[in-house]
Amino acid sequence: MSQAVEKNKLVTLSVAMADMTGKVIEETGPEGITYLHGHGDIFPKIEAALEGRFVGEGFTIALQPEDAFGQYDAEAIRMVPVSMLGDPDAVVPGLSYESIPGEAPDGRIWRVTDVAEGMAVLEANHPLAGIGLQFGIKVLAVADAPDEEAVGTDDVVVPGFLGIADKIVPEEDDEEPLPEASADEPDDSSMAKLAKPPRILR
Repeated sequence: MSQAVEKNKLVTLSVAMADMTGKVIEETGPEGITYLHGHGDIFPKIEAALEGRFVGEGFTIALQPEDAFGQYDAEAIRMVPVSMLGDPDAVVPGLSYESIPGEAPDGRIWRVTDVAEGMAVLEANHPLAGIGLQFGIKVLAVADAPDEEAVGTDDVVVPGFLGIADKIVPEEDDEEPLPEASADEPDDSSMAKLAKPPRILR
């Protein structure tokens, strides 16, 4: 008998993350991703929705910004001289810093989003902040954690599917929209389009 998703189980998922129009932003490869359930490594609402599910079950779930990557904070932007960040020739969009020069670290990661005329724009908002998201999820496997002493440590699994997409799908890409959940259909029917190996965006 297959195991249910519960605390301290290693759970492997197929995941497609899309905006509210159904435009896929990121999705896992056919092997899926594995995480340790019950330790807050994924969004709480998704973790709660997975509780008690079995291999083969699928569903879609929508998250508002406050339940995903947070609301957009217009104050989380700074302009600083490039020279304060190191070698001016090496400061390019995409670089990240743990603090703003001259300011005490506050736990946020600041990304360079633009460089022009000797100034760099640093932003602490996640690229998906302020965006409502929907996730198409299917449980691929549920297993016991191999080492009970490692349960709850960072050495067990590294959940990466909620990170920033390595490649954002361009607007002209005719990606099929994420299937919409329906109260009249079983959960796994909403995952029909995820049954085939998904397109890898990395």
